[in-house]
Amino acid sequence: MKIIVWNCRGALNLNFGSNVADLVRDYSPTMMIVTETRVGDTVGYVGGIWQLWNSEAVEFTHLSSMEQEIHALVKLSCSNFSWIISAIYASPRLAKRRILWHNLSLVNATYNLPWIMLGDFNEVLSGEEKLGGRPVNAYRARLFQDCINKCGFMDIGFSGPRFMWSNLQNLSDLI
Repeated sequence: MKIIVWNCRGALNLNFGSNVADLVRDYSPTMMIVTETRVGDTVGYVGGIWQLWNSEAVEFTHLSSMEQEIHALVKLSCSNFSWIISAIYASPRLAKRRILWHNLSLVNATYNLPWIMLGDFNEVLSGEEKLGGRPVNAYRARLFQDCINKCGFMDIGFSGPRFMWSNLQNLSDLI
């Protein structure tokens, strides 16, 4: 099973459709999570989450959604294996992220199934997770770590470059 997570920074961009087609052609994902779509369910200039899936490969049942999260039950069509998948695009505002941390705790308490969360949490746990800018805020990092601990999450890592987002800024201005 392949899942692509893409912060597209605007699905109304003229290249969005061809970029999606290229990703599907090149990687044949079973599921795709697109964040920061900036259409429909957004608040201001940011936000918006889409979960897309291949209905021949998985059964997808929507469980709940809020401004920063979508939770669904996924069942492989070729087996009885099911799990929860959560697509996350956390608010840059701490007060709203605290609501997300609470909601994740509720999902954890409600379902007793394997669970994967994918997306952008707009928070880091340590200075090694970012480059440049202000130092990591220890209070905010602790709130995020408390949520991780309470829900029993573990980071399964990633593949590819450690830092890959440039926002088209000069190297000296990157954060």
